[in-house]
Amino acid sequence: MPVRRLKKTPAHLEITAFINLIVVLVPFLLSIAVFTHLAVIDLSLPAQSSERLEKLDPNKPLKLEVVVRPEAIEVSDRIGGMIQSIPNIAGAPDVKTLSALIQSIKLKFPDTLDATVMAEQTTSYDTLVQVMDVVRAGHQLQGAKIVSTDYFPNISIGDAPIRKQ
Repeated sequence: MPVRRLKKTPAHLEITAFINLIVVLVPFLLSIAVFTHLAVIDLSLPAQSSERLEKLDPNKPLKLEVVVRPEAIEVSDRIGGMIQSIPNIAGAPDVKTLSALIQSIKLKFPDTLDATVMAEQTTSYDTLVQVMDVVRAGHQLQGAKIVSTDYFPNISIGDAPIRKQ
């Protein structure tokens, strides 16, 4: 008795639905990638570090350090020492006083672009961003116009040094 064999037709792959998915998905993913890049802040790590604004020598380079503590913001020069301690107001940083101080430092050191912002571990993210924004840029009055200006755009961040008890 002869053996019957079934005729098999070669199967082909149906990829039309997959191509439709890719056509819709690729532009969507590309549009999201553009918007996520806008939220990035470029930072670098500070160099390792070991009295007043009037005492700072404009002929020496400024190594500006802003230390965010729970009770105050300490602005200092790594080489020259403490410039000013700005107490917090009702638990929030006094950004107006800090902005005025940063502006006066920038007037004395116009070529300096680097600053280091250091925060304790208990510092909130919102406080850290407020301080970084004040150190990075501000507004100045030029004639009748308010002009946005960069103070210290190259910001490094790090941990605040531990205070001696």
